[in-house]
Amino acid sequence: MQNGFFVIDKPVGVTSHDIVAMVRRAIGQKKVGHTGTLDPFATGVLPVAVGEGTKSIQFLDESVKEYRAVLRLGIATDTQDLTGQVISERDWSHVTAEDLEALVPQFLGSIMQLPPMFSALKRDGVPLYKLARKGIEIERELREVEIHSLSFDWIRLPEACFTVRCSRGTYVRTLACDIGEELGCGAHLLELRRTSSGLFHESEAISIEELASSTSQESLLFPLDRALAHLKHLKLNEQGGKKVSNGVAPVAADFIDPILDQLVPCEQVRLYLGERFMAVAEWDTVKGLRLSRVFN
Repeated sequence: MQNGFFVIDKPVGVTSHDIVAMVRRAIGQKKVGHTGTLDPFATGVLPVAVGEGTKSIQFLDESVKEYRAVLRLGIATDTQDLTGQVISERDWSHVTAEDLEALVPQFLGSIMQLPPMFSALKRDGVPLYKLARKGIEIERELREVEIHSLSFDWIRLPEACFTVRCSRGTYVRTLACDIGEELGCGAHLLELRRTSSGLFHESEAISIEELASSTSQESLLFPLDRALAHLKHLKLNEQGGKKVSNGVAPVAADFIDPILDQLVPCEQVRLYLGERFMAVAEWDTVKGLRLSRVFN
């Protein structure tokens, strides 16, 4: 069984669920899952967990994502992208490249976004996009998101390409739409590409075709523990390794270099026996280390 992550370069027009099914077929393995959806019209980095990797999704740090997007001024759509119905057309000819650049500071830092109706968010168990397709619009609450950086790569009006680094849960479609509204002419996205998601980057992404045709699929795997490299690395001794493999939480005496007193409450750590990654544990100031997940 293969364990870890394949960083798939998702093509346009397929869902994240479709990609999971394609990976299952390509590697002949059932235990496969993605770490977060990408819109069907979007392309780019989609980390897909396989084998023991599916157990580690909850520990990933994908809090920062990066996207490259192309917006088109003057036309607004109900989906906020090119797949939707046009809901307004307004004159954009008064807008200059300088106007776009001048807006950047306004969209940096913590901003409030209204999640789009065409999204996977659920109300009473029903995805909003299913309601939207029936012409139903419901009230949504503004959500706070973080824009770490925003810059324009090129501006050829009425189109412009920008790169944004943002928090998980940010809708880049909505960001483009809000930029258009600030300029008084509306906007929608023509293209959207995720270039990174946490530790997973575009430079390491492979196509489904590459995966399916590879004679050494293991070499394409993003190792399980590398995906959790943001967690502190603790080394067990033989006694500690035996305990963990039996599902028993280790204590200070079970480590080669005990530094448990340096851990902060609720801190998660990786546990190793030699080079073998064994488990993720969490520090509790009262009960000590608690095993969160043991990996086979």
